[in-house]
Amino acid sequence: MSILQDEMKRVKARVDRAILDELLPKSSPIKEVDLLYRMMRDYPARPAKGMRPFLCVTACRAAGGGEDDAILTAACIELFQNWILIHDDIEDGSELRRGSPALHMSYGVPLALNAGDALHARTWEALLRNVPRLGLQRTFSVLGEFSRMVNETTEGQHMELGWVVRKRWDLTEKDYFEMCTKKTSWYTVASPCRLGAIVAGAKAGVLADLKEFGTSLGVAFQIQDDSLNLTGDEKKYGKAKSDDILEGKRTLILLRLLSEAGQGERDRVVAIMGKVRAKKTEKDVAYVLSLIEKYDAVGYARKRAAELLKDALATLKGVAWEGDKDAAALLAAFARFAVEREW
Repeated sequence: MSILQDEMKRVKARVDRAILDELLPKSSPIKEVDLLYRMMRDYPARPAKGMRPFLCVTACRAAGGGEDDAILTAACIELFQNWILIHDDIEDGSELRRGSPALHMSYGVPLALNAGDALHARTWEALLRNVPRLGLQRTFSVLGEFSRMVNETTEGQHMELGWVVRKRWDLTEKDYFEMCTKKTSWYTVASPCRLGAIVAGAKAGVLADLKEFGTSLGVAFQIQDDSLNLTGDEKKYGKAKSDDILEGKRTLILLRLLSEAGQGERDRVVAIMGKVRAKKTEKDVAYVLSLIEKYDAVGYARKRAAELLKDALATLKGVAWEGDKDAAALLAAFARFAVEREW
């Protein structure tokens, strides 16, 4: 296992202990509340990469802060990740999450929604525990960044859902990049890095650079995620293969296909993608996949991801770090992993 993967695993273990041992309740004598607590702990207890908490902790170290100071904030990022995944799975009709049934598939939509809401509330409560260690001013700065992360993410999610609801295919790469910047870049890279830097007391210039780094890498990460959804190993990826086609998502891959396809092919793809999930057949999915291969849409998307990775690494190289140089090097290694990964 590489140094990067060792570090991600180590930080994830610390964050998991904080979440499961300190931040989330374990049981209740009330049967229904006990079920709620078990559901709240479900996604956090499943195997995951732990990328976001790793970025928070590592950016804090690179900016001159201590790892212990960032663990609580990193754990809150992971709580945020889990409650939005519960809602996201419901919104998208996803059946699997991290290789197991999505929460709403096991317990129904109403209970799953409520468990997500409960995790949401616990996240803000937990962030306030930063006060004794970070002080009021720095804690408020963390809360401010966290608020922006939530707002940007929900706006991006609404853009993507809105495109599906309104059956829009008159979209450009610029539209896709804007949606990904909001939906993915802020909560996957930019804010985790910036939150770690805020905990360390980093200067405004570092925070600005991390926004630019996070924007480029976040979009590249999403493109790779879209590619893995079509080509990856389902057991490693943790979601059903070709789920994006079943959900009707507007990915760069699909936009590229539509720009290259003939009119008849395009009309059929749009008709297939416009069907609700339950009405899409294996034949429908196979047809879309055959055209994706025909026009090398995945290859095109991965080329764009590689260009964005290059931009992200160039930005990262110029960050005026004041702390652990090894941590800064790990951030660069992570950037490459995020775009080249197979899971």
